[in-house]
Amino acid sequence: QVQLVESGGGLVQAGDSLRLSCAASGRTFSDYPMGWFRQAPGKEREFVAFITWSGYSTYYADSVKGRFTISRDNAKNTVYLQMNSLKPEDTAVYYCARCTYYRAPGPYYSSKDFSSWGQGTQVTVSS
Repeated sequence: QVQLVESGGGLVQAGDSLRLSCAASGRTFSDYPMGWFRQAPGKEREFVAFITWSGYSTYYADSVKGRFTISRDNAKNTVYLQMNSLKPEDTAVYYCARCTYYRAPGPYYSSKDFSSWGQGTQVTVSS
């Protein structure tokens, strides 16, 4: 069973940047696509970004396209989410997740296609 641990959240002002990290345990990290999701208070969890197992392809929600970048370092078993030009509406708990499907090309946008989740890290953007 893989374990995912997010870090890097915090309180920032609008326009600032943050980089989230998600460290994974286990030796199969590089064989699975990864995703970032977020959940704001009173709202459902929503897709943010997806990266293929190789890291060659990435996909984003329209709300973050051009501002966020997902990447991965398979040698370090870590996936990242670089968040630039943050807005108050980006305030949420951010979760990384491992896709269920081995070396699947994706993309996958539904939380139902991800079987392992981190505990989440809070990102708060003040105006």
